Amino acid sequence: MLLTCFAGFACSRPSHAATDLPAPEVDLQVEASEEPQTAVAVLAGGCFWCTEAVFEELEGVSTVVSGYAGGANDDANYKAVSAGITDHAEVIAITYDPAVISYGQLLQVFFAVAHNPTHVNRQGNDVGRQYRSAVFFASEDEKRVAEAYIAQLTAAGVFDAPIATTLEPLKRFHPAEDYHQDYAALNPNQPYVAYTSLPKVDKLRKQFPELLKSEAKSE
Repeated sequence: MLLTCFAGFACSRPSHAATDLPAPEVDLQVEASEEPQTAVAVLAGGCFWCTEAVFEELEGVSTVVSGYAGGANDDANYKAVSAGITDHAEVIAITYDPAVISYGQLLQVFFAVAHNPTHVNRQGNDVGRQYRSAVFFASEDEKRVAEAYIAQLTAAGVFDAPIATTLEPLKRFHPAEDYHQDYAALNPNQPYVAYTSLPKVDKLRKQFPELLKSEAKSE
């Protein structure tokens, strides 16, 4: 495989699913290897401060980088993306070991606790294409898994509104500015983080304890 959210207390809070989400019935196949494997998943779920905090908790995830993807311009920065003039989305690039946590499991967390996938071009009070829900696929296999999981969730009726998540080809990932990286971890007492990011982390810990890193389990 290959490889905004600074607007008050506006990220959508994680209360959108009527029931716990089922595990994906379709997932990527992992080839046996004695060496650690590395893959990258790129997801857009509104404010990257919020989504980054969730995925950093997962066993098998080595890094989560906030950034931008999906725009027409060859470059992206927070000011331009926030103004909505580039059509980029705020995204996170998740580097993970698919032998430890699968692409499908990442999608399960994404749809269950990281954001509200039923919102169109917004999360909470953050409105604009930069806050859209999207899976940026780097291969046809990733696209197939995401399509199958959305169809599975739709058939199960776990949400009270249609899933608005788009599937978009990953053309380029632009890392965000340094001050956006690890924001929740570095600023746990900031009111915005306490109101938006940490409730999602708490829900992750309650709903998916088996997926957590050992240090997250002890907190």
